[in-house]
Amino acid sequence: MTSLGKPVTQRQLRVGEMIKQALGILFIRDEAKLPNLSTKEITVTEVRMSPDLKTAKIFVMPLGGKDAEEVVAKLKEFSFVIRKVLSKKIVMKFLPKLFFVKDDSFDYAEKIENLIKQTTK
Repeated sequence: MTSLGKPVTQRQLRVGEMIKQALGILFIRDEAKLPNLSTKEITVTEVRMSPDLKTAKIFVMPLGGKDAEEVVAKLKEFSFVIRKVLSKKIVMKFLPKLFFVKDDSFDYAEKIENLIKQTTK
């Protein structure tokens, strides 16, 4: 996995995994009180850190994939609240800005699986 041609460093992977775990716990416990959104049903699938560790791209998927676009829009809108709660969980010099993105990897995997099934018939 590369970012702008450079390989991802161990530090980026380690910090990304730390943020992923902290967000997962935060969402399960519903500690970030977001209006009209239950975070208990949100799965954090991956966190990609920028090389300077100032931004985090967070791939999320709601349970069952229903209303994914709406959930991601709400998370984007209230990312400052999530970041504030996260700052109490993680000790870092600079807490990265959080950018939420819908994870399409499950749809892609299903598409590939269907293509494989078609060719084996």
